[in-house]
Amino acid sequence: MMGPAHSLSGAAAWLGVGAAAAAVGHTMPWPVLLTGALICAGAALAPDLDHKAATISRAFGPVSRALCEIVDRLSYAVYKGTRKPGDPRRSGGHRTLTHTWLWAVLIGGGASALAITGGRWAVLALLFVHLVLAIEGLLWRATRGQGADVLVWLLAATSSWILAGVLDRPGNGADWLFTTPGQEYLWLGLPIVLGALVHDLGDALTVSGCPVLWPLPIAGRRWYPLGPPRFMRFRAGSWVEVKVLMPAFMLLGGVGGAVALNVI
Repeated sequence: MMGPAHSLSGAAAWLGVGAAAAAVGHTMPWPVLLTGALICAGAALAPDLDHKAATISRAFGPVSRALCEIVDRLSYAVYKGTRKPGDPRRSGGHRTLTHTWLWAVLIGGGASALAITGGRWAVLALLFVHLVLAIEGLLWRATRGQGADVLVWLLAATSSWILAGVLDRPGNGADWLFTTPGQEYLWLGLPIVLGALVHDLGDALTVSGCPVLWPLPIAGRRWYPLGPPRFMRFRAGSWVEVKVLMPAFMLLGGVGGAVALNVI
């Protein structure tokens, strides 16, 4: 799928988690619901760090472009080193390592560890990175053009500072889910894991599928492209994605948010 659909699906997924949490009596404070939705929307773009033409490659200028190049080469090396005879030969690393459940768990776990050991500046850095991606994904039409990157960075930095300040207030969610002293913001890894997995599942719906279950071997292949039957798949950017899935994500996200906030 394309960046906007990925971001919308990520936000909708976290709002759905908020609705489920409310249903089992563990309601999210509204700052957690909002912040988690934005982080998840940004994290839903992050697996394309292996693609030099993806939204994330442009999001942070030369830094993200260089990082995409490194991750692409790393992913390709892992693919070549672990492929089975049934896996096709390829020339790049897109939709390999960063599009797996293992990558999602490692990135989310690393973010949680950073959040509880790195203090406030680590939390602000995590918020900033994912808010930049969320803005690029959700407001894609407004973030195109010369000079837009600086405005996106300023908006993300300001929003990160405000959200961190709100979350720090008692009862607003810094210790949501994990209440032991010293575990504040441990939950930040959850929307990151969810966003990455939602991205993978979205790509699995397209014609190429997605090796979400790597390194588990399936049908003689290590990088089995998981997905629905061929007739149910679509091409990225097609009318199915734009006219059907994106409106559906917005609707589901709205309903999930309303349930999470006990509006309905």
